[in-house]
Amino acid sequence: MRRFGKLDGLKNDEWERFTSCLHYLTADSSDAGEYSRVKESLASLNAGRGIGGNILFYLATPPSMYEPIVRNLGTADLHAPRGSGAWVRIIIEKPFGIDLASARRLNAAVLSVFTEDQVYRIDHYLGKETVQNLLVFRFANGVFEPVWNRNYIDNIQITAAESVGIENRGSYYEEAGTLRDMVQNHLLQVLALTAMEPPVLFDARQVRDEKQKVFQALRPIPPEQVREYTVRGQYEAGIVDGKQVLPYRGEKDVSPESRTETFVALKLFIDNWRWADVPWFIRSGKRLPERATNIVVQFKRTPHLLFAGLDPGIAYNSIVIRIQPDEGFSLRFGTKVPGSSLHVQPVSMDFRYDTAFRGALVEAYTRLLLDCMLGDQTLYARGDSVDTAWTLITPILEAWKTDPASNVFPYPAGTWGPPQADLLLETDGRRWRSG
Repeated sequence: MRRFGKLDGLKNDEWERFTSCLHYLTADSSDAGEYSRVKESLASLNAGRGIGGNILFYLATPPSMYEPIVRNLGTADLHAPRGSGAWVRIIIEKPFGIDLASARRLNAAVLSVFTEDQVYRIDHYLGKETVQNLLVFRFANGVFEPVWNRNYIDNIQITAAESVGIENRGSYYEEAGTLRDMVQNHLLQVLALTAMEPPVLFDARQVRDEKQKVFQALRPIPPEQVREYTVRGQYEAGIVDGKQVLPYRGEKDVSPESRTETFVALKLFIDNWRWADVPWFIRSGKRLPERATNIVVQFKRTPHLLFAGLDPGIAYNSIVIRIQPDEGFSLRFGTKVPGSSLHVQPVSMDFRYDTAFRGALVEAYTRLLLDCMLGDQTLYARGDSVDTAWTLITPILEAWKTDPASNVFPYPAGTWGPPQADLLLETDGRRWRSG
């Protein structure tokens, strides 16, 4: 372990003390016989280090190995805590299934060995500081929650843009696509936190109960309306950050006839009292102009434009929640430009983490790993929520697969996706906003 460089901020003696606690065991995770060695090694570490029988298994493996590993851990009796106050927990990385049937099969396999309170389905988006602060922003400030509903909000847009391509993950991406890779997990989780009702108490069960209610209220998209409510695209050659880049079909391990989407946009509705008839627009894509993840809360325009000649776009107030980069919040409103004439233009009041708080933000995985060790499941996905999310997404995937007229629209790398994604909003007189 000494071949690794010392972590920033650690003194030499602290680094030495840390590295002395690191151990590894090479084993074939698919071989049930190897788990007796794992068990012996853990018993030895427990006795030598006095860790109280606490064990955390982290399945950062190919998804195909999840079920065999869980089954072998159960066979070796490594899933059960030993000793008073001891715990055994397991973290499972995404993707948690590739559709509804596979997610249910995996969930059944995991829960046949572990209990739900032992299972931590990790989604690193939920560990990001701004995502966590969504609940504080909404429920700790009396100025926002009264207008956080259909009476004042016109639409909400969630964007997750990446300027990079698939980065030598052609084999994986051909099987996944953007809808599975980004929307089913990351962005639906962000949507749920933005839309949920205030929990009675701030604890894991209450928060996850309210998120599940949002998933249950999401309006299913019938197969015959998939083309009306979804747009998928695939990047072609183009220029990103001043450099010429390959088309998706020219990437390594990608079929030259691939119909896998690298961009997706959806129009969703939440059928409950708070959000009835408010459209939620989601978009995510590769090879877009910049890396940016944000939530735009677009408020309704004033009922009467008092100032003649005012640009109608200025009449819309908005809150932009920047998840990455430049984490923070921005409130957009109109104000008079100084001078003798009456001219109004939009301005923004900004809050930025890097200026308000001098310390570096905690990495998402760091926060989530600590939460798991502390037994806090608040920022982890629950099994029923994963199931309900797949219930929404799987019919879209099936409609794309079976409908020969379902197009994959091309877009040049370095642009904001195919123009059909703009039409998703423009047919209702709206447009995508970045801030």
